[in-house]
Amino acid sequence: MHWDLFCRVVDNFGDIGVCWRLAADLGARGQPVRLWVDDPSALAWMAPQGAPQVELRRWADAENSAPGAVVIEAFGCDPPPAFVARMARLPAPPRWINLEYLSAEGYVRRSHGLRSPQLAGPGKGLDKWFFYPGFEPGTGGLIREPGLMDARQRFDATAWLHERGWAPQSGERVVSLFCYPGAPLAALLRSLADRPTLLLLTPGAATQAAALAAPPLRCLTLPWLTQPDYDRLLWACELNFVRGEDSFVRAQWAGAPFVWQIYPQHDAAHAAKLDAFLALMLADADAGTAAGLRSLWHAWNGLGPWPAALPSGDAWQALARGWRERLLAQPDLGTQLLRFAAEKR
Repeated sequence: MHWDLFCRVVDNFGDIGVCWRLAADLGARGQPVRLWVDDPSALAWMAPQGAPQVELRRWADAENSAPGAVVIEAFGCDPPPAFVARMARLPAPPRWINLEYLSAEGYVRRSHGLRSPQLAGPGKGLDKWFFYPGFEPGTGGLIREPGLMDARQRFDATAWLHERGWAPQSGERVVSLFCYPGAPLAALLRSLADRPTLLLLTPGAATQAAALAAPPLRCLTLPWLTQPDYDRLLWACELNFVRGEDSFVRAQWAGAPFVWQIYPQHDAAHAAKLDAFLALMLADADAGTAAGLRSLWHAWNGLGPWPAALPSGDAWQALARGWRERLLAQPDLGTQLLRFAAEKR
């Protein structure tokens, strides 16, 4: 099947990050993909080598292009009207799928796979199908490339960090930090200074931490990383602070303790979304571990006071690996999307 994947870059890098991961995953499975994007600039560092079977195209050029067998609009971005009108005129229209944002809330299972008949506009007469990524059976799953866990198991963190000049000193804990502006960096740095720590800072707001750090906390500011190298960074660290959607999912595949900074929304809807995920991940945790993690995650997202100390590393590690095993028991998003598109033919 030939796929058209539409992506609008709203802000930050989450939209294009997720879309590129999906396009590259489909391409690696032998599916030709045209990725239509309005602002591809982040791909210069995120995916400078491109990916097999993936063709990067300018959004504006879609108006004069023939649709493929499957059309995905990421996050309700609405493909160009002229392109949708072409879809409607075809004797066998493409499968039209709206890939939604990731959430652990209950509506995801209720809404995944629902049909939306188009009653007006350029796509009148077509069906649009809602595809929801998720963490539970009955949802669309998470992007997980074939072979990812094998690569994770073979990874040599010590060698990889040494090759890049980011090696920790003897006894240092290694932590990565990727956050939005406004994160409570001063409080975090005080907690991390409870022991020798090497803090690896991604570009952006996190670099402000370098000016606040003091021994035994040591900071290194990293360049922009390709997506595969960002995965390896997460694999190399004992604790990862991540944000948005793409890095959030990749931290879960890393199987190490992590803290998620959710994208803040003006109506505070992000608080319910955060708690929905915590309820799933902490369902089997002991009461003390669950309370400590919930307190830290709330504080990191500005939803509560900063805790007196970070949670226990051993219990947190066991929880992270157990949660990953629960996710691995479910079909990944690419596998489910291929099946879904075939069923809607």
